[in-house]
Amino acid sequence: MKNLICLLCLLCLTFAATAWGETRTGTVTIDVDLSSHSAMKDVKLWLPYPVTNAEQTIAAIKVSGDFAESGVYTDRVNGTPILYARWDAASKSRKLVFSFRAERTELTPKDLPKKETAWDPADYRPYLAATALGPVDGEVRALADKITAGKTGVLEKAAAIYDWACENTWRDPNTRGCGKGDVCQLLRKPGGKCTDISSLFIALCRAAGVPAREIFGIRLGKKAEEDITTWQHCWAEFYLPGYGWVPADPADVRKAMLVEDLKIDSPKTKEYRRYFWGGMDAYRISLAVGRDVVLNPPQAGPPLNTFGYPYAEIDGRPLDFYDPKTFTYRITFRDN
Repeated sequence: MKNLICLLCLLCLTFAATAWGETRTGTVTIDVDLSSHSAMKDVKLWLPYPVTNAEQTIAAIKVSGDFAESGVYTDRVNGTPILYARWDAASKSRKLVFSFRAERTELTPKDLPKKETAWDPADYRPYLAATALGPVDGEVRALADKITAGKTGVLEKAAAIYDWACENTWRDPNTRGCGKGDVCQLLRKPGGKCTDISSLFIALCRAAGVPAREIFGIRLGKKAEEDITTWQHCWAEFYLPGYGWVPADPADVRKAMLVEDLKIDSPKTKEYRRYFWGGMDAYRISLAVGRDVVLNPPQAGPPLNTFGYPYAEIDGRPLDFYDPKTFTYRITFRDN
């Protein structure tokens, strides 16, 4: 069945030049306990709900808890699946456990086809549009035009922007969470974490007429069992006509450079740059896409900048999902 699903996805996305590498398998468990929060009304929780796609298989899904109601929905704009749960005001205990078995397959980069088929930008309008923190006009457009000057076609433009992002951004370990991805601020100080660097890459791509999107996910552990509560990660994809969605992760290039103390021109950095241009390791799963997200059922608070973390509201007031100790949730990975 898994092979059939992968084959269908490959045919749909025309991933003719993609090679498959190693596989990582294990169980992810999300434990949420909101019992310590007082509530005069009710308590609501939304969790990203991963699904099977060409690179990952999600199975053995289990949901348990003492909630009054729960269900799986999708957001109306991006189609991201959402696990929703609600507790009544009288509830003294508010617990939920969500677990699933994830199998992720590495994408090994190969040469991308230089010949692009005809395509209509109108078909990819959402992936060329601005977001609240990611404009595609003004100084963003001016920089995109400068980076892609003399480049023709989607692949050349995306490659030029990827190279620029690898060479001109940096990983700032003091950034909270994955970063906000405020592109205008990043133009002045292009340092941050994965959402920041990916957002800058995507805004520049869109401004240059290259369809692009962010994938929000979480990293899988490499040990037999690990706490991955704060291991959220996001990366970028751009659409290459006649081929499909191509992953690009300049943020992980910059993270490797920081962790391994690498210079931009070192041989190891060049290896990372080649790898994360069309390649993707097996130690991650995708959870959601989209910015400015209105959940389903809709949240009382404003649209979410991103939906890579659990989200909860107490009497309509959002909890800080960047602080799992206060929010009280834990995400673990167990190898199996």
